[in-house]
Amino acid sequence: MNTLIHNGRLIDPASGLDRIGDLAISHGRIVALGEVPAGFEVQNRVDATGLWVLPGLVDLCARLGAPGHGQSSLLESELGAAAVGGVTSLVCPPDTDPVLDETALVEMLKLRARKLSKCRLFPLGALTQGLAGQKLTEMAALTEAGCVGFSQAQVPITDTQVLMRSFQYAATFGYTLWLRPQDPWLGRGVAASGALATRMGLPGFPEAAETIALHTIFELMQATGARVHLCQISSAAGVALVRQAKSRGLPVTADTSVNHLHLTEIDIGYFDTRKRIHPPLRQQRDRDALQQGLLDGTLDALVSQHTPTQAEDKQQAFDGASPGATGLELLLPLALRWGELAGLTPAQALAPVTHRAAACLGQSTLAASLGRLVQGGVADLCLVDPAVRQTVTPERLVSQSRSTPFEGWELPGQVRATWVAGHAAYTASTLN
Repeated sequence: MNTLIHNGRLIDPASGLDRIGDLAISHGRIVALGEVPAGFEVQNRVDATGLWVLPGLVDLCARLGAPGHGQSSLLESELGAAAVGGVTSLVCPPDTDPVLDETALVEMLKLRARKLSKCRLFPLGALTQGLAGQKLTEMAALTEAGCVGFSQAQVPITDTQVLMRSFQYAATFGYTLWLRPQDPWLGRGVAASGALATRMGLPGFPEAAETIALHTIFELMQATGARVHLCQISSAAGVALVRQAKSRGLPVTADTSVNHLHLTEIDIGYFDTRKRIHPPLRQQRDRDALQQGLLDGTLDALVSQHTPTQAEDKQQAFDGASPGATGLELLLPLALRWGELAGLTPAQALAPVTHRAAACLGQSTLAASLGRLVQGGVADLCLVDPAVRQTVTPERLVSQSRSTPFEGWELPGQVRATWVAGHAAYTASTLN
């Protein structure tokens, strides 16, 4: 279907495009930006007056629960939440049920996602079988099945010999390791080590749990040449180490989460389990460093860290509650809120959730056009009303998981429509 999005504010963070104009879609591609070519036959016209036309968001960390038995409804709801949030591409960690350590499971997950036509799905394969940290998976076969990299999710490898072999193998074949820097012994706490955790009687998670792991990763990168994407950096010291690694020319990219960008340990309040996040929320200086890291490019991407949890799993004592929060629908407004507070243009605020995030996926032809508005590129985009400010309430969320640390926050921007490869993945009932 030929679609014309008329008179919207076209914003492309990658190219700096920011002007009023039209955007034409045909056969899943953007065929015109600004002015529509003569002879373009419009079959579906969308009036975007007063609205922003943005590239679809790229979220590098969203857990989906699938492909286990009985998880099809969860996959449908979470990909639906992505579409409502303007997310058109997402990376799924391998700690699904069962773990993504076999090609059949990866192929099944991708097939289900394609049938739903809500969002592009980029799975990460398990780095070790069953995420047990002992035996490497068949990375070549998993790559052929569609994995964009390999990860241990939240389960660090304790045997550095196994870790070294994974780096050597990845470097040999050009694979990317997606690693969360976490020392397996120090990183067992539920709150950032410090005076607050001590007063609350909570097990501490020291900054060193992140920095020790980072030092190990960078040493192995230096020795092997492997490419690494670092997931959910949470500390000021971690940002500084990533900055040093990049200055040394190591092939590393990194992200942080919207939770850590906006919240600190103080927000835990009186043991509020909605703020039970992993890695835990840290001090204000850490939050400030994360914000600066995003601004100067030390951190490449901002992620939702979407982790569905059951209501009963949050109705526990703080240290017994499941870590995680819903985030797919909040990634865009939280990025815009950060932009407002930092005095950024919309394009600057959205760069870490569009083309900069897409660049972390590698150099494939598809990845190169994601997160961008470019003539000839894939028609993954969303329509946003910047004038709307919405209060976050569980009832508004499409995700099956309704637990969010941002409940009650007033956030800017409302997605009115989302397209994936030119297909309407979501349309608000109020869109003309």
